[in-house]
Amino acid sequence: MKNKSRFLLYPLVIMGVLLILAISCKKDENNDNPISTTVTDIDGNVYHTVTIGTQVWLVENLKVTKYRNGDPIPNITDNTSWYNLTTGAYCNFANDTSYTNTYGVLYNWYAVNDNRKIAPTGWHVPTDAEWKTLATYLGGENVAGGKLKETGTTHWNIPNTEATNETGFTALPGGCRYYHGSWGYVGDYGFWWSTTERDASSIWRWSMYYHGGILRRDIDTKDLGFSVRCVRD
Repeated sequence: MKNKSRFLLYPLVIMGVLLILAISCKKDENNDNPISTTVTDIDGNVYHTVTIGTQVWLVENLKVTKYRNGDPIPNITDNTSWYNLTTGAYCNFANDTSYTNTYGVLYNWYAVNDNRKIAPTGWHVPTDAEWKTLATYLGGENVAGGKLKETGTTHWNIPNTEATNETGFTALPGGCRYYHGSWGYVGDYGFWWSTTERDASSIWRWSMYYHGGILRRDIDTKDLGFSVRCVRD
C-alpha cells in the first residue's frame, strides 16, 4: 500500500517542480522585456519610456513649460532677448507651436541647470557620463546614433542613413535655436543637452544627423536652444 502511495505521489511532485520552473522563466522573460510605461509632467504631457541596457529613457523630447515646483519657464520669442539671457527659458521652433507635439520645445542650458528642475519627478536631464553610457552600450559613438534614430523620412530628411531605431528611442531632428535667436536644422539634426559643464561658458551636448549613424559629442555654449531627453533617476 505504501509503495502504491509513493508511486502516485511522484508525478505530483514532478508537476509541482515543472510549474515552479515555468513561473520562474516567465518572471525572467518579463525582466528582460519590461512592459512600456508612461510618465506625466506637471503640464499633463504624457511620455512613453524605453529601457536600454541599465538605463530607462523617455521616448519623446520634453515639452514642459513649468519647473517641477510649478513656476513658469519663460517663453522667449524675441531674438535679442534670447541672446541676452542668463536665466532659464524655452521656445517653440520658429515660434510655431505646430512643431511642439512632434519635436518638443527647445530650452537654453540655464533652464536645464535650474535647481527647480524641468524633468518630471523621478527623472532628470542626463549628464555627459550618462550619454556616454548609452553610446557605449550600443557599440560606441560611431554606430549608436543609427540605433537611436527614428526610421524613414517622415521627420528625418533624406537619406536618414543607418537609421534602425532598434532601441525604440525614436530620436527626432528637432533642430536648434542659435545664440542670436534664429532657428535651424529641423529635419537635419537633433541636438540634446547634457547637464555637464566643460568650463564656465560651455557644456557637453550630443547630437544625431540625417546623413549618418553617429551619436556625436560636442562642446557648445549655454545660450543655444536644444532638445531635452530625460533619463530615470
